[in-house]
Amino acid sequence: MATLEGSYVRLEPLRADHAPLFWNVAKDSLDDIFRWFPYAMKTEGDFVKMVEQAFDEQQRGVSVVFATVARDTGTVVGSTRFMNIDRSNRRVEIGSTWIAPAWQRTAVNTEAKYLMLQHAFEEWRCLRVEFKTDALNERSRTAILRLGAQQEGMFRKHMLTHTGRVRDSVYFSVIDIEWPAVKQRLEASLGR
Repeated sequence: MATLEGSYVRLEPLRADHAPLFWNVAKDSLDDIFRWFPYAMKTEGDFVKMVEQAFDEQQRGVSVVFATVARDTGTVVGSTRFMNIDRSNRRVEIGSTWIAPAWQRTAVNTEAKYLMLQHAFEEWRCLRVEFKTDALNERSRTAILRLGAQQEGMFRKHMLTHTGRVRDSVYFSVIDIEWPAVKQRLEASLGR
């Protein structure tokens, strides 16, 4: 997978040496960053396991994982991925996104999603790009809607989290015929 690069962010294909960089940028805010993740992220070893699992998923062809890098400083500030890749149905999900607090509510996430949506629709020729989030995560739900995705519904009792809480998940999507308008809106918000 190629690097996806914009004005504010560079999405680098995941490497093993990203694990300690992820830990360093996230370790002081683990509860905030990973509050809504269904799996625990508490130790440096959890980041190593996350990277190892990502490599396994990539080898099986179901994920493509990136380190999110702020272009102005070259700092690794988070991660995101294409996941649940379904090539035969030209569908992909964008998810497992996290960003360290200092870069939240900046152009980093918006541009990362723009680059990924552009790649999915214009390179892979996807018919649909999906997003999902914990139903309790209002901030994420608002951010996904702000991208221009449409809320489709809720999967009730969708998964168990590492704490044992039963999670409902809200599903969203952008489809190919919506992409031109979504693209225009995102470009305007990024000052392009």
